[in-house]
Amino acid sequence: MAGKVYLVGAGPGDPELITVKGLRCLQEADVILYDRLVNPDLLKHAKKEAQLIYCGKLPHYHTMKQETINSFLVKYAKKGFNVVRLKGGDPFVFGRGGEEAEECRNNDVDFEIIPGITAGIAAPAYAGIPVTHRTLSKSFAFVTGHQAGDEEAEHQWAHLAHAVDTICVYMGVSHLPNIIQNLLLNGKPAQTPIAMVHWGTLGSQRVVAGTLETIESKIKEANITNPSMMVIGEVVRLHDKLHWFDEEIVPHLPVIHG
Repeated sequence: MAGKVYLVGAGPGDPELITVKGLRCLQEADVILYDRLVNPDLLKHAKKEAQLIYCGKLPHYHTMKQETINSFLVKYAKKGFNVVRLKGGDPFVFGRGGEEAEECRNNDVDFEIIPGITAGIAAPAYAGIPVTHRTLSKSFAFVTGHQAGDEEAEHQWAHLAHAVDTICVYMGVSHLPNIIQNLLLNGKPAQTPIAMVHWGTLGSQRVVAGTLETIESKIKEANITNPSMMVIGEVVRLHDKLHWFDEEIVPHLPVIHG
């Protein structure tokens, strides 16, 4: 019998933030292809006989090309295995899950999407920053920092600067100067609040907040690198009031078993 591919969102880092359904798929998988930002504690729930394949990617260096990952999904499923593609965050939010699903469909491989909690919501939440707020933010956008330098993408900043209240930028640390420049050139005030959430939802989480005018020097001083989630907008002002994760010892409850 043919196998099936499950594109599973592992969540933003804290292993307890995977969904119950995602965990069940992980426990039942014959083959697991996992990303660099997947918490390794999740792999402890795999069957002893499951085959684990690392597909991690670093900036400017890919352990495994996307085309190879796609071919592996198809190959193992057609051999009759249940295959989990375990991806940080959500498979369809800057996770190339759409491409992997297309590959399965093009090769007549059955697949299922198991959504995950994306870092664009979770990292700000763990920093006490709500992406929406009744009086401060009625809209938000998810943007990838990798678009910096793309003329069409840079044109979109003109709309982003005024069309939404909160902007959450993935993979934007190395492109921060370009992002700030685009926002300022398109009329965003220099005093607009901005925060960087480094390793959001994990015990090593650090938050650096400032304004478009001050954030570059602040993250340089704090040595903030990737992975970090960037949040831009008035809601960042709530961080000082609502931050909770770095104030408390958050209990780690046992992960639910199927």
